[in-house]
Amino acid sequence: MTNIPETGRTPRVQTRLVVIQILVLSLLGTLGGRLWYLQIREGAEYQKEASGNHVQQVVDPAVRGDILDARGVPLADNETRLVVSASRTDLLKQRDDGRAVLTKLAGVLGMRPEDVLQKVRLCDAETPQPCWNGSPYQPIPITDEATAKQALQIRERAEDFPGITAEPEAVRRYPAPGKANTAQVLGYLSPVTDEEIQKAKDTDSPYLRSDMVGRSGLERQYDKVLRGKAGVTRYEVDNLGRVIGKAESDPAESGSNLVTSIDSRVQRVAEYELDKAMKVARQQYDKITGENYKADSGAVVVMEAKTGRIVAMASAPTYDPNVWVGGISARDYKALTGKNSDYPLLNRAIQGQAAPGSTFKVVSTAAAVEAGYPFDGRYPCTSSYSVGGQVFKNFEGENFGPISLGRALEVSCDTVFYGLADKEWKRDGGINPKKGQPKDYFFKAAHQFGLGKETGVDLPNEVTGRVPDRQWKLDYWKANKDAWCKSGKKDGTYVEKIAYENCLEGNKMREGDEINYSIGQGDTLVTPIQEAVIYGAVANGGTMYQPTIGKAVVSADGRTVEEIKPRRTGKLPVSRATLKGMDDAFAGVITRGTAAWKFGGWPQDRIPLHAKTGTAEVYGKQTTSWLATYSKDYTVIMTIAQAGTGSGASGEAVRNIYSALYGVRSDGSVDQKAALLPQPQKSLPKVRTDGTIAAPKVTGDPAKDVEASQKDSTGTAGDEQPAATAPTSTSTGNTRRRPRRKGSRRMLA
Repeated sequence: MTNIPETGRTPRVQTRLVVIQILVLSLLGTLGGRLWYLQIREGAEYQKEASGNHVQQVVDPAVRGDILDARGVPLADNETRLVVSASRTDLLKQRDDGRAVLTKLAGVLGMRPEDVLQKVRLCDAETPQPCWNGSPYQPIPITDEATAKQALQIRERAEDFPGITAEPEAVRRYPAPGKANTAQVLGYLSPVTDEEIQKAKDTDSPYLRSDMVGRSGLERQYDKVLRGKAGVTRYEVDNLGRVIGKAESDPAESGSNLVTSIDSRVQRVAEYELDKAMKVARQQYDKITGENYKADSGAVVVMEAKTGRIVAMASAPTYDPNVWVGGISARDYKALTGKNSDYPLLNRAIQGQAAPGSTFKVVSTAAAVEAGYPFDGRYPCTSSYSVGGQVFKNFEGENFGPISLGRALEVSCDTVFYGLADKEWKRDGGINPKKGQPKDYFFKAAHQFGLGKETGVDLPNEVTGRVPDRQWKLDYWKANKDAWCKSGKKDGTYVEKIAYENCLEGNKMREGDEINYSIGQGDTLVTPIQEAVIYGAVANGGTMYQPTIGKAVVSADGRTVEEIKPRRTGKLPVSRATLKGMDDAFAGVITRGTAAWKFGGWPQDRIPLHAKTGTAEVYGKQTTSWLATYSKDYTVIMTIAQAGTGSGASGEAVRNIYSALYGVRSDGSVDQKAALLPQPQKSLPKVRTDGTIAAPKVTGDPAKDVEASQKDSTGTAGDEQPAATAPTSTSTGNTRRRPRRKGSRRMLA
C-alpha cells in the first residue's frame, strides 16, 4: 500500500510545485531587474523622452538685420505685412490634395488658380519656377500683399480654408523705385532647403525650417550675421493636446545690421548715369557697320582709392529685387533668366569679363619699364605696325612720331606697345623659346597687378578674368585641340582659318598673340572691380586693397559693433618715378589726351582728375567701351558693352559722377553745398541708446538729400553717439525700430 503524505501531495506534484515556484521567482526577479534598469539606471533618459512626447515647440522667427548705407539709410530692411500661407502637409490630407481649397483661395486673393497652385508645388530638376524650394513641412507663402479684408475673410471662414493661414509677418523690403536700386549688390532671399538644414545641423548656426536665407549679393555673403536666431517656445501638453504648462523657452535673437560703405545718393547717381550713357550710346552709330550701337550691358564702380571701400556699384540691365519677396512669379522669373533677358541677375561689376582695351596699357607700361625700356625714352608712334603679312593699325591711323611712354598713354598710341611687345617676344626666343629662357615681363606684370585671380571683394561668385600666358595657352589648347583640328580649314572662312592655326600652334605663344596682348586685346579678360583695384593703387601711390562693401556689423541693440577694416593685398610692381610718370600721363589724358574732349572746362587745378580710355574690339560684336579714372579720393570705372569708344560712350557719365561727388557745376565752378561726398565718409552712423540709427531721410530729390545730409553731419541729438565710440563697440546699429514681435507669425516646429 502506497504511503500518501498528510498534505495529499504526491512527490510528483510536489516537484511540479517547486519548479513553478522557481519559475515565478525567476520571472519576478527578471521583472524587478528590468524595472530597476528602466527606472534607476536609465530612468533619467526615459523621463526626458517621455517629457518630450508631451512638449510642443513653437518657432518664433527672428527678424532679419537691416542692410544700411554708410550714413545709416536703409538699403534693405523689414516691414510688417499680412502674409497668406499654405500648409502643404494639411493640403495633402485632403481628397484632391487641396486643389479645391487653393482654387477658392485664389478667388479671395484675386489671383489666377494656376499661379497659386504653382506656388505650393515642390522644386526639382523637372519643375520650373515658380515652385517651393524650401522645406515641404514649412508654411508656404502665397502672397505678402493681402489686404486686411482678405485676411479677415480667410480667418473668419477657417472651415472653408483648411491649411491656410493669414498672419502679420516681418517681410524683407528693398528700395522703392526712384531710390538707389543696388539690386545685384544686395541680392535676395529664398526659403531654406532640407539639404541646407541637414548640412548646418551640427554647426554653430543651424537652420530652422522657418528660415529665409540669402541667395546672392550681401544677403548671401553676410547671411549668418543678418539672419539672427529664431526663438523656440515649449509648451507642456496632455494626451489630448491641451496645454498644461510652459516649459523652458529660448527667446528669438534679432539679426545684426550690416553697415556698408555704399552711399545711397552716389549709388543713385551712378545708376542713373550708367543707364543714361547706354541710352545715348544707342542713338550713336558704328562708323564701320553703319548700325546703331546696341549698348546692351554695362557696369560702374566708385571706390575709395585709399581704402578699397566701394561707394557705389551699379550693373545694367538691372531689376527690382522686391520681385523675390513672397515668392517670384513665373513671368518675373522668365524676365530675369530667359534667353532674351540679358541676364539682369548678373553683377557685371564683378562677373562681367571683357577685353580691357587700352586701359590695360598701365600694365604694359610697367612691364616695359621692368624689361629695361626707359619711361622717358623715345618710341616710334607710327600709323601701323607690320609683322610678316599682317598689319596692326593704330587707332584711326594716327601718327605722332617718336614719343615717350607717358605720351603714348595720353594719346593711347597702340603701335608703341606693339613694337615693345614684339621686341620682348623675340628676346624671349620667339615661337620656340628654350626651356627657362622666356622672361615674359608682360605676362608677369599682369599677375603682379592682381589679374587672373579674384580681388576678394565681399560678394559671392566673383570671376577671375584671364591672363593668357604660356601655361594658359597650353591648357586651353589641350582642351580644344580636337575641335579645332576637326573644324579648321587652311583656306576656309576667317573662323575656320583661326581654328586651323590653333590646331597646329595653339599651344605656342605666337608673335601676334603677344602684340595683341600688349594693348589689352586677344584672349585677355578683366572685370571692372579688377580695374578699380589697379587704378586705385595708381591713385594712392601703389598700394592694392581688397575691395569691400561691408563696413561694420552691429548688433540689433546697437551696443556691439564690429568694424570691417580695409585690407592691403600688395604693392604695384612699379617704382615711384614710374608711378609719378604714369600719374602725370593720366592727368594729361584729361587735359590734352583721348578724354580731353569730354572733360573740357573741368576745374583741374582744384580737383585734379586722371583717366585712361579703352576701346576693345570683340569678334562678331561691336566694340566695348572702357573708361578708368581717379581723383585723390576716388576711382571710377565704367564699361559698356557694344557702345563704341571709352571716352565717347562713358566720358560724360563719369564726369557727371565726379561732378555730383565734388559739387562741380556745368560752368566748371565748385559749389561745396551741392557736393554729395567731397571726401570719403570716415565715421559710422550715429547710434541712439535704444539701438536705432539717426539716418537722414531720402526723398529721391538729390538737392533735398544733400541738404538733409549736411544737417545730419552737423546736428547731433543728445541721446546719440558715434558708432565708433559706442559702449563695447568696434562697429554699427539700426535705422528704425524692428517690426513688433507680437505681429510675427508663430509656427509649430
